[in-house]
Amino acid sequence: MATAQFTEAWIDGFDGHHFYTRTYVPPSGPPKAVLVFVHGFADHIGRYEDVHPRFAQRGIAVFAYDMRGFGRTALDETHRSADEYYGKTSRPLELADLEWWVKHVARTMPKTPIFVMGYSAGGGMTMAFPTRPHAPPTPETVALVSGIIAQGPLVHLTYPAAKVLRLIAKGLAKVAPSTPFPAPMPAERFSRNPAVIEALEKDTLRMPRGTARGLDNMLTQGEELLDEGYKRWPKELPLLMAWGTADEVNCPKAGVAFYNKLDIKDKKLIEYEGILHDLLHEAGDIPDKILEEYFTWIEARLHVRANA
Repeated sequence: MATAQFTEAWIDGFDGHHFYTRTYVPPSGPPKAVLVFVHGFADHIGRYEDVHPRFAQRGIAVFAYDMRGFGRTALDETHRSADEYYGKTSRPLELADLEWWVKHVARTMPKTPIFVMGYSAGGGMTMAFPTRPHAPPTPETVALVSGIIAQGPLVHLTYPAAKVLRLIAKGLAKVAPSTPFPAPMPAERFSRNPAVIEALEKDTLRMPRGTARGLDNMLTQGEELLDEGYKRWPKELPLLMAWGTADEVNCPKAGVAFYNKLDIKDKKLIEYEGILHDLLHEAGDIPDKILEEYFTWIEARLHVRANA
């Protein structure tokens, strides 16, 4: 089998911010679709170099970027923006970034159906993307998207932060938004695979902290999805949501509550009993099973548009 190739590039975002990106393309022929991938909190796209080539081998291109404040976008001392700081971000900026990248792939891969996939906090953001009451994004950008995949998305945490910590973060977000704030992420909550746990613990691009504004925005957005956001989901925009029922990072019940509130024509929920948070890096055959679900779901929706 031919090997899917990727190119890495530093590309300026909508405000000139420098982003580390990877683009995976099929080994032969034009892509049947392109997936814009959004990683999780304190995560980075290098963790998915075993996963994204499999999309490309299936004929689905992948565009992935280290989010503002994380991964090499934050930590590469040679290429990062001068004002970059680990965890320094906000949800309005992240939504504007995602809008920029959706338009980027629309320009660079014209007439190719665009899907957006988010994992964990990135999953929460991808679900917020089409539900905002105002830009970013614009309705025109949302209409470019043929479907959204949310894997273990953040609506509520499984173990919520203490109320006093939320209040402190919310207060600091207003007066000192870039204040570092602890965010422990025990590796054993992500996967039952010992090799994955060890890799997470040794990953120098993964740090157990954020900033006051970034964390407050991230948690508040999940609450907004359940309160009002679901009402604004475009009727014709498909959603695939995937969970491990034993997720110890993000609360499956909260995610399913959001799913059940959605009054849309095309939605699908996949649940794996007793499985933890990171489905793409879980033990056993879970990664193979969920990838096949993603492939077939995308392939069945190659002609969908949000406002069709």
